[in-house]
Amino acid sequence: MLGPVTVVIRGHRHRIPRAQTRGLLALMLLNLGRRISREGVIEALWGGAAPSTARSQVHNAITVIRGHLADLGAPDVLDSGPSGYELLVEPEQVDAARFGDGVRLARDAVARGNEKEAVRLLRAALGLWTGEPLADATGSFVEAARARLVERRLTAVEDLADLELELGRAEVVAAEIAPLVDAHPMRERLRARHMTALYRTGRQVEALHSYRVYRNLLAEYEGLDPGREIADLERMILRADPVPVAVSPAPAATLAAPALLPPDIPDFTGRDEPVGELRHLLTEGRPPSVLAVAGVAGMGGVGKTTLAVHVAHLAAPAYPDGQLYANLRGAEAVALDPADVLARFLRALGVDARAIPNDPVERAELYRTRLAGRRVLVVLDNAASEEQVRPLLPGAASCAVLVTSRARLTGVEGARWIDLDVFARADAVRLLGRVAGEERVAAEPGEAAEIVRLCGGLPLAVRVAGARLTARSTWRLTHLSRMLRDERRRLDRLATGDLEVRASLALSYEGLKPEAKQLFRRLGRFETPDFPAWLAGAVLDESADAAGLLESLVDAQLVAVSGVDAAGQIRYRFHDLVRLYARECADLEDPPGERISVLAKGFGGWLAIAERMAARVPGPCYAAIGGSAPRPVVELPPEEVEPLDWFDAERAALLSVVRQACALDLDELAFDLAGCLEKYFDIRGMYGDWSTTNRLVLDACRRSGNLLGEAVMLRGLIDVVTWNSTPEEGDATSRFHADAFRLLEMFDQLGERRGMSDAAVMCSWALTARGAQAEALAYAERALDLAEESDHLGGQARAHVAIAVAYAETRDVEAAIGHLDRALAAARALGNPRYETAVLQFLGIAYREAGELETSGRMLDESLAISRRYRDVYTEVLTMVALARLHLRRGDPRARAAAEASLALGREFNMSHHVADALGALGEIELAAGRAERAVGYLEQSVALWRKRGWLSFLAAALYVLGQAHEANGDATAADRACAEAGEILATLSSGR
Repeated sequence: MLGPVTVVIRGHRHRIPRAQTRGLLALMLLNLGRRISREGVIEALWGGAAPSTARSQVHNAITVIRGHLADLGAPDVLDSGPSGYELLVEPEQVDAARFGDGVRLARDAVARGNEKEAVRLLRAALGLWTGEPLADATGSFVEAARARLVERRLTAVEDLADLELELGRAEVVAAEIAPLVDAHPMRERLRARHMTALYRTGRQVEALHSYRVYRNLLAEYEGLDPGREIADLERMILRADPVPVAVSPAPAATLAAPALLPPDIPDFTGRDEPVGELRHLLTEGRPPSVLAVAGVAGMGGVGKTTLAVHVAHLAAPAYPDGQLYANLRGAEAVALDPADVLARFLRALGVDARAIPNDPVERAELYRTRLAGRRVLVVLDNAASEEQVRPLLPGAASCAVLVTSRARLTGVEGARWIDLDVFARADAVRLLGRVAGEERVAAEPGEAAEIVRLCGGLPLAVRVAGARLTARSTWRLTHLSRMLRDERRRLDRLATGDLEVRASLALSYEGLKPEAKQLFRRLGRFETPDFPAWLAGAVLDESADAAGLLESLVDAQLVAVSGVDAAGQIRYRFHDLVRLYARECADLEDPPGERISVLAKGFGGWLAIAERMAARVPGPCYAAIGGSAPRPVVELPPEEVEPLDWFDAERAALLSVVRQACALDLDELAFDLAGCLEKYFDIRGMYGDWSTTNRLVLDACRRSGNLLGEAVMLRGLIDVVTWNSTPEEGDATSRFHADAFRLLEMFDQLGERRGMSDAAVMCSWALTARGAQAEALAYAERALDLAEESDHLGGQARAHVAIAVAYAETRDVEAAIGHLDRALAAARALGNPRYETAVLQFLGIAYREAGELETSGRMLDESLAISRRYRDVYTEVLTMVALARLHLRRGDPRARAAAEASLALGREFNMSHHVADALGALGEIELAAGRAERAVGYLEQSVALWRKRGWLSFLAAALYVLGQAHEANGDATAADRACAEAGEILATLSSGR
């Protein structure tokens, strides 16, 4: 990376295609030993301007890197999974890491008095550089990463110059660093070395000229005079005095060792896992060439500062050169300016206040110079943003940084974040005992548990409760828990000393206009983690200035702006205690019946927008079947807002709305909203959210006797459970069969013919899986009739696919292709690229089985392109499996990469059907390559999954290939057993036809 980003294999240099892909490779190489989340990668590559296709672009880049390395014969060193990406390479395989190691070893040699060895090591390290670092990579993180690498190089050059001057090699220094002085004319330490080298070689005039150039540049661009050290050097040269080597600040060993950490917390409790992880990250869990940056994120009062200070004290022995600490006040109205923090840190590091530059950039450079080669721990508490943190990051990998913030600052390059949650009950009870007295807590364990439950596990609230008990030694815990049960007065009870949360909120509230107070109370009714601005208008009268009133709540610090979401909407949020206060006010001041009507207006607003957006999301061709929930008129997003971006932005809020609607038995709203989310969940691969949401709403509809809502939720639940979950022991197709026929009865009872068509398709699939092809074909044809009668174009497309699959099971490929062609035409007429992708997959598979390999490849390539355009993992995985088998048929070496990629994605997203298929494809590839033992391993896993899934034709095929693999591996008994079972299944299928 110390030049253009290249991969070197067996001495040959190879360039990865595309600058952004090279940027992603560089990002992972700069974070060796750390897994980077997808969100972290997106933030690093695009900053705050990620396109809607960011996730698919990242996935494509990962595929390109993996495929390119495989093509070059490199081992698979790219580990990907739900938690992100990591390169499994050793530091000595990366030039930037080797450079850092060389510099560190050189400094160790200096400490031992071996200057010649240090020179050798530094020259070897600097010899790794081939140009500008990361020269041909792009990404939001690249500029800052490049600047850090350049800073390390220049520091190493300056260290080398010092050593060479000490060894009497002034002529070498003068010649080598002259181009760098021209390239970095404002770098004082480098220029001082150049002046010294010139002077020692008898070039006094040139040395003085160099000083004048520097002085003039500094005055013209910065309005400053040169520093004391270089000014002293000029005077020595003018007087022709001997010039020592060390004219820059004194060596690190003689600099001040700051100790700015606040005292450790004497009653620190719990947090064993984050303490261990953070301590490991700061002291052991990083390559020696990489700056360790650990972050702790969480809500106010959750204990971020307490944890950070405690861990910093534990890690302090590993940083003997000092510990820096600053509260950046990110949670306050005005956060600290990083330039002011730099000045404070520089003073703590021994820099005279008069020598601190006025320019923030120069301050940061001096700060990094002072920390070069030193082991200092920097704690940045309550950070507001990446922009506030970046100037405070040391350039030296020997240092480490610990950051706390209310939000993950994912733009901080290389940071490893830990999300801090509220205490588990046991830890919260233990904290209560340490504050209030362990004997008191032990005497009333049940009441102690109740107190921490009422505090919500929030450490600050638990500490306040303990302090109240400490101040009142006669109180029993029963007394305090009884007081806290009154939700309307809980904030009053959780106050002690100068902590008067409710009183301060009341002062802010009373200063509002009546209309703003009303908005505050109504917004507090919603349990969403945040909300867009239009919600204010939805819950107020049309004549109200909703936007102005909302801003007044922000000004009063009762509502916070949480940022701009993916759809371009400004989002707002309540702190939990503020929300509780708003509800208390609403209960006291508003009519009893207003709660449901206010919530229904807001929920209906989300529904009105979601319904519009869902119509533009590609997905399953189900009939859009809605209920009777009101859809009020609300401000719609601009036309240019992509529907998927809107759902991305509103996902958390929509899930919260569905949960709250179910709790209030607003089943019509709940099932309408959940139905709007199904296509979004599907295309984004959020199968867990889909399943959980539908189950929750299904129960609510059953409680209310809402058969239509129950049927709509069951329809989606069947789909997600059948195809996107790992089956339990037993035959998953039996459950699929039972649920599909039950769904058909429900829609039949309702007289909903479009729903009947959707259900009949599911029945056809279930019958196909069990080998009942004649019945399957009959139900698919019935589904087609129902869809045509009800003008359900999507249902027609689905029915044609079901008919094609039934024909394919009987090896009537020509008939299958005919129906797939009709399905493709319907999908395109519908304008649904997601279903178009699915049909193209089936066509690609059918043409492969018909022996038309070129047509098959064209269909599959087209399908894959659409999948990646929409970041549709489900369809992508199936296409990759089909491509693997097509490549195998053609003898194309890309077969393995395609199968491995499909297996990795299938496992990541819990797609058991596709995992079983991909395992089978890998077994076939290994068998064809003559690696029978490895083929057996893959195929046995495939067979085990097919037994659970119960799809007979797939199980028979996997067993047959497994028999071949056993035979090739020399196990005739196992081969006979597998082939015999495959034959029995095929006989069953034949009789079923």
